[in-house]
Amino acid sequence: MNLTDYVRQVSLEDFGREFRHQAEWNARLQTTGGRFFPKDRHLDFNPKIYQAFGLETFRKIIRHELCHYHLYDQGKGYRHKDPAFKQLLQQVDGLRFTPPLPEKSRKKRVYLYRCSHCRQEYRRKRKIDLKKYACGRCHGRLQFLEMRQE
Repeated sequence: MNLTDYVRQVSLEDFGREFRHQAEWNARLQTTGGRFFPKDRHLDFNPKIYQAFGLETFRKIIRHELCHYHLYDQGKGYRHKDPAFKQLLQQVDGLRFTPPLPEKSRKKRVYLYRCSHCRQEYRRKRKIDLKKYACGRCHGRLQFLEMRQE
């Protein structure tokens, strides 16, 4: 069974309403379990959440996104702050917040640089163009040291 078929099944079983659009995996999602797109009404889901927490938690995330979908369809308040959304989410036992992923799967890259003149060290999330940028303390040339996973 593919993802769209499973979302259709959850929609019929838990909401008694039909899901008529597409559901897709989106591995680029980092901190959220899913997203609803009002423009074309498709849903995106994070495969890492399913892998980390299993089907029971993932089904609650599907319910959350379907709350957005069905309320938008009915012209009611579909945003997180709206009372209609909060009430429907509670009725279908959906998750309000996605549980955080384990730290091992969310490693951060850190780029280390050092000034060749004053030896000041810099830690950055993004790479620096060494031809364009210089040390903020003495205006010396920067040297790339290493890239770490933290």
